[in-house]
Amino acid sequence: MADGPSQTQAPILGATELPAAAGVAAATELPAAAGVAAATHPAGAGVAAGTHPAGAGVAAGTHPTGAQLLGDRRRLLLLSFLMLFVELALIRWAGANILHLAYLTNFVLLASFLGIGLGFLRAKADRDLFPLAPVALAVLVAFVLAFPVEAARLTGDHQLVGRFGLRALPQAVVLPVIFLLTVAIMGAIGEGVARAFSRFQPLDAYRLDVLGSIAGIVAFSALSFLQFPPVAWGLVAVAGFALLLGRRMGRWQKVALAGIVALLGAQSLVPVLHWSPYYKVKARTPPNEQGAMAVKVNNIPHQTLHPVARLRELAPFYFYPYQHLGVTVPGEVLIVGAGTGNDVAVALSQRAGHVDAVEIDPILYRLGRDHHPDRPYQDRRVRVQINDGRAFLQQTGKRYDLILFALPDSLTLISGQSSLRLENYLFTVEAMRSARAHLAPGGTFAMYNYYEPSLLDRYAGTLATVYGRSPCVETGEVLGARRQAVLTIGDDGTARDCVATWQQRSVEPATDDHPFPYLEGRRIPSFYLTWLGLILAASLLLVRLVAGRFRRMAPYLDLWFMGAAFLLLETKNVVQFALLFGTTWFVNATVFAGILLSVLAAVELARRARLPSPLLLYGALLLVLVVAWTVPQASLLSLPPPLRFAAATAIAFTPLFLANLVFAQRFKQVGSSTVAFAANLLGAMVGGVLEYLALLNGYRFLLVLVAVLYGLAFLFGRAHLAAPRLSRS
Repeated sequence: MADGPSQTQAPILGATELPAAAGVAAATELPAAAGVAAATHPAGAGVAAGTHPAGAGVAAGTHPTGAQLLGDRRRLLLLSFLMLFVELALIRWAGANILHLAYLTNFVLLASFLGIGLGFLRAKADRDLFPLAPVALAVLVAFVLAFPVEAARLTGDHQLVGRFGLRALPQAVVLPVIFLLTVAIMGAIGEGVARAFSRFQPLDAYRLDVLGSIAGIVAFSALSFLQFPPVAWGLVAVAGFALLLGRRMGRWQKVALAGIVALLGAQSLVPVLHWSPYYKVKARTPPNEQGAMAVKVNNIPHQTLHPVARLRELAPFYFYPYQHLGVTVPGEVLIVGAGTGNDVAVALSQRAGHVDAVEIDPILYRLGRDHHPDRPYQDRRVRVQINDGRAFLQQTGKRYDLILFALPDSLTLISGQSSLRLENYLFTVEAMRSARAHLAPGGTFAMYNYYEPSLLDRYAGTLATVYGRSPCVETGEVLGARRQAVLTIGDDGTARDCVATWQQRSVEPATDDHPFPYLEGRRIPSFYLTWLGLILAASLLLVRLVAGRFRRMAPYLDLWFMGAAFLLLETKNVVQFALLFGTTWFVNATVFAGILLSVLAAVELARRARLPSPLLLYGALLLVLVVAWTVPQASLLSLPPPLRFAAATAIAFTPLFLANLVFAQRFKQVGSSTVAFAANLLGAMVGGVLEYLALLNGYRFLLVLVAVLYGLAFLFGRAHLAAPRLSRS
């Protein structure tokens, strides 16, 4: 959360909404080959025990011994663990060092999908490329550290710089290099997984793969919770590579693994860097600024803490809301986006009786606690809540004399399965109504930041919609394309001693279904369309080179539709849980672990029981999708937390479970598991592109797309539906 005049998001990021289906915010992301979907799982994932589809890799008449199987199980578990762990680390770490990835946080994820798919297509190739994975990883680490991209300033020329303050490499160079290196890394690891996968009955392999993936997400989430630096992530990956390579580790592998540890260790030892579950945080004291501390997150200027006396000179807007209070002294104050403590210190200086300071990032709070010269967090009147602001409003029953949204600008997304930034749900009509409901009689709501004109109009219009009157508006200095502004309004729609109110301009407010306040209009920015088109073109070319002619995938068009549908279904569930329970890293990790567990449950059922007919499974899936569409989100928000969790879990995970059963039943009939997976992978990547349609029509619309895509899967897979019925006759 931002906390001062130089702490807002750089204007170079513009007012467009960040992309969908991509990066990992709170150190959580679903694996590309072990639970992004049963439908996006490597070839053979859903094949029933006792069958060996063409391409599965099990030679006829061969039966591994018990000792071999025990070793192979451990190897597949470790490979699956490593694949997910490295994917999560790449998404998190690359985005923290390359500012260009703030635009395309799904960039690394899509490259991972592609790489793993190519690796599985090479499962029977003569040469095993797995030993090249640590070499490619070392090259990527060296490239990112040698050519970082950060915002040096928020205005003027040369805003972006690289190492030593030199001009940064252009986006057209950096992004392709990262994409191709990620494809190489994940492709080599994916090939290792595929070769181990092929030694088992397919559903047994799938089960081990999912278990390894669950271990990977638990391990990475634990390291993030403990706020370990990247060298810890590197040590885990290096240990995994060393165990798996064994005697195959040559000179290049040894040099690469040592280089990974050395490079990440050097970065981790930089004393001004801190690693929270959300950001790489850089905190240093500016020259000639006694008592100040400047904070960058993910290479973007974010916050500068100052004593209150200095804030009166540099940033008087901090004090504007207190001039319009409906009460003489604010007894209860809520600050959302408390950050390093400037807003809290100001509230205390204005004789606040009690302050609830809500900040989602523990590192930002800790910096304020330890370094703010006024020591606001040590004051007995302050209670700190490390939580999402919208979630706190839903959980508390208190009423406040003043509620402040204090420069909440997260600069990061909640996860790769959505285009939501951490604060998006704070700025919807529904969130503003919730804030108003928490105002005491005579209470006041205020929000301030540096806004582009359309964003200021959107927020002011949202307040006018909620309160029935235009808010008081006070503007200040210009910072790039943005102007500092404070919006204030009382519980009765007025603001005491207001000089100017907002003059209404027609800008559609954000809603819980379309929570994109930074997007100008319902559109998909051309920047995203260009890069997504390039990614899909590169994917088609690489899959064509590895898999051969696309006509080989024609029999598996239904699996293509399943891949697209499942990715969209995941996205809808991620954003729904973010709304219902907060955009914290813990909620995201829990959702992704839940998705993997639903995949595992479907696998166990498919292994141990006879499934209903495909027609019944498709029908049940369509029914639960209709239920999910019908149930309004507002009705879930009104439930007590235990009931809300139970209802949300049933609505979210029942379709996921049924979708996995549909996939498992169809996949056991494929003639070539590798070709079938290639079709499914391309479908999943297209699903990541289709997710951008939420920018046009909202997230609820994704359920319509999911239903249509599964309907098309049913139609194009009709020729295969008779096989399960014949097998039971």
